[in-house]
Amino acid sequence: MLTGKQKRYLRSLAHHINPIFQVGKGGVNENMIKQIDEALEKRELLKVSILQNCDEDKETVANEIVEGTKAELVQIIGNIIVVYKESREHKEITLPV
Repeated sequence: MLTGKQKRYLRSLAHHINPIFQVGKGGVNENMIKQIDEALEKRELLKVSILQNCDEDKETVANEIVEGTKAELVQIIGNIIVVYKESREHKEITLPV
């Protein structure tokens, strides 16, 4: 579980990155969860964009991604979800205590 200080730090890092995944009409599926999980292993922190034609609300999409990848939800802002998962092999982000 992330503390408020850690979430603030991750939000500041995420500010400068672009979303690399988009959730559209089909919603979140198993293949997308697998790809997001692999990307989190490489990058640790990423953004997911929710398109206007997505049938599910953003909280549901965020929960599906977090549960599927076992990541931490950092922030939902507008139609962007920011998630963090500590990498086992490519650890680059050091969280404040």
